Amino acid sequence: MGETVRAHRLSDAVSAFTSNARNHDLRRAQLSFLGAWTAEWAFTVALGIVAYRDGGAAAVGLVGLVRMLPSAICAPLLSPFADRGRREKVLVVVSTARGVVTAAAAVVAAAGGAPALIYALAVLSTVAATLFRPAHSALLPSLCHTGHELASANVVRGMLDSAATLVGPLLAAVLLEVADVDVVFGVAAAASLWSAALLLRLDYDAPPRPPATGRHLTREVAEGVLAVARNRDVALVLGLASAQSFTRGALTVFSVVVSIELLGRGEPGAGTLMTAVGVGAVVGSLAASLLVGTRRLGAWFALGVTLWGLPLVLLGLVPRDLAALFLMALIGGGNALIDVAGFTLLGRMAPDAVLARVFGVLESLVAVSIGVGALATSFAVDAWGVRPALVVVGLVCPVLAAASWWRLRALDRTVGVHDEEVALLQQVPMLRTLPLPSVEQLARGLQPREVTAGSPVFEQGDVGDRYYVVESGEVDVVGDGRLLATLGAGEGFGEIALLRHTPRTASVAARTDVRLRSLDADCFLTAVLGYTPSAREAAIGVDRLLERYDPDRRK
Repeated sequence: MGETVRAHRLSDAVSAFTSNARNHDLRRAQLSFLGAWTAEWAFTVALGIVAYRDGGAAAVGLVGLVRMLPSAICAPLLSPFADRGRREKVLVVVSTARGVVTAAAAVVAAAGGAPALIYALAVLSTVAATLFRPAHSALLPSLCHTGHELASANVVRGMLDSAATLVGPLLAAVLLEVADVDVVFGVAAAASLWSAALLLRLDYDAPPRPPATGRHLTREVAEGVLAVARNRDVALVLGLASAQSFTRGALTVFSVVVSIELLGRGEPGAGTLMTAVGVGAVVGSLAASLLVGTRRLGAWFALGVTLWGLPLVLLGLVPRDLAALFLMALIGGGNALIDVAGFTLLGRMAPDAVLARVFGVLESLVAVSIGVGALATSFAVDAWGVRPALVVVGLVCPVLAAASWWRLRALDRTVGVHDEEVALLQQVPMLRTLPLPSVEQLARGLQPREVTAGSPVFEQGDVGDRYYVVESGEVDVVGDGRLLATLGAGEGFGEIALLRHTPRTASVAARTDVRLRSLDADCFLTAVLGYTPSAREAAIGVDRLLERYDPDRRK
């Protein structure tokens, strides 16, 4: 039995990568992310060198803070644009803007221009980058058709994120050996433009969204914040992500002071510690691919959050060289778990209409938390010393994860039930063509109904106001006194009256005790008619039913 489970998980892990490779749109979106984030890391290294040459270590920290504060403010303000129309267009604009701005920084650096001008360009680039991840995170569900495929997409993106963490700085280091920062900026600009080009040819059915005209930006921002505030599960995931980001900010301080003051490795040791985090992230991403088919995303998310803090506690208790490298790698592994579980959970729980705004709120919280974490840790080290600060700051994530454990496990059970409802809807031919966000939305609107054997569901001539799917049992479809069909689990009925705006063309009664799931007319019609494939499948299906039941009625 154990070997069977392991083989199944390995198969799921392999399918996580193959499913992304086979899906043309998903493949291009993932490669775009790799290009964007490689550019970001290379740009960050080059900017740090410019700042260090300008004013030493203090300037590096100040420039980092100046970059993050505008991003924290702009993330929720800009994210509504990714909920209007097609999200890949937003990503194209963002990546193009980053490429142009970064190229301008390359020109300024090559000409020996003022560092302040490069800092200003860095702020513009970072503000644009702030919108990339929310828009990309909101785009992925629209390119997927199942929860399994979405989890796979987040596994692959987490792997690419980890790879960019290594490739970007490494690329910058190699270029700096043979050239200067202007070349690094130039290569980062090219990577951003390549990221934009990859998204120009996406071909998918975008979910129907209200037009942008006449909409107020502040109201749209408020809708994203309210979507978080009203859903305690979404708020919990964002809260724990903020705790992880707090510790991430602390790590930028600890990586330096631990290397210099605690381990005696000097300044180069800080880079070694962060490299260990990157290596752990890559290995963790490979391991996280085994979680594609799991229904315990909440539990794994809690473990990922815990691994962001517990290694710091252990490092404070056992400050040894080899132990430090291993513990830093564990933090990277925890980051991989958070990327897979956290982004998948948010993509499944938040409504598609405000999904980019929810991720925008997350980006804002992350930016603020990183800054607060770095600042608080600096004070803690000065007040208590390095080892006590490691223990105290390191306990934040494990304590919060433990306090949230039962709620996260309950969330897993809720998502499990939701998966069953999605699977039920996807058995219906005209619903099978819908992208995952629309099926998810339909599943949230399902209402249960139980009918005893022999009792009617509705009568011929009734007003049609709901669509039904059989969950278990059987129903008979009777028209003008004739038995027309018997339907079982996974089959739907009631669409003719809704799509043709006519009274019920037949009666439906329970042949056995039956459990039904129903959708109100507005919910059903918005989803089905909002996409060309599902609308076409629905029209064909209705024509077939009418021809089967009564050829004259077709006309």
